[in-house]
Amino acid sequence: MLLPSPATTATDEQAMGRVQSHDDPEAFAAIVRRWEGPLRNLCLRMTGDLHRAEDLTQETFSRLHARRREWQPTAKLSTYLWRIAINLCHDENRRRTRHGEVPLETGEAGEHAPPITVFQPTPHDELEAGERADQVRTALQRVNEPFRTVLVLRHYEGLKFREIADVLGVPEGTVKSRMVEGLSQLTRLLQPALNDSPAKSAPATPTASWQPRTQTKANL
Repeated sequence: MLLPSPATTATDEQAMGRVQSHDDPEAFAAIVRRWEGPLRNLCLRMTGDLHRAEDLTQETFSRLHARRREWQPTAKLSTYLWRIAINLCHDENRRRTRHGEVPLETGEAGEHAPPITVFQPTPHDELEAGERADQVRTALQRVNEPFRTVLVLRHYEGLKFREIADVLGVPEGTVKSRMVEGLSQLTRLLQPALNDSPAKSAPATPTASWQPRTQTKANL
């Protein structure tokens, strides 16, 4: 029976420690396997461009390896990775704004935003659900970037407010205020589409899925 390698079973921080101290390629490959999907989803939702999201994901890992000596073992590797990826997305969006480029088709929302099915949908229901998802993705790209960043990290990637504050290097109160403003912008952008769509009892509307989660002291 083959036993899993230490790199496979190590925590992110342990694996990064091996990369930092021994340039361990197996440990770095383990980090890539764990984080490639989440980082690609983040970059996709921040840029709206699947091809650029893939490029930015690879660039994130390149930056991580190049800056491996800068990582502090007392810090969470996830925070370091999110920060690198977010900064790359911001740079990319600024570049595209200067050149007047528009996002390409985003494709699927990704593994971190699975649909919750509570009824047996008809083909018509599925078509409408797909249209609503497209409307949300399109509207999300029009939310101002600081607020979009918080929306993506909170609702899609599932980070807590204090974790987002660590990633962005801002106070937790700033994160919460950006969350409120981001939701407000997104709701305004989606309102015309909601007004054109008849209300349904089973499927949730786009804005319903973007209401703030009920927070407790434990998860704040």
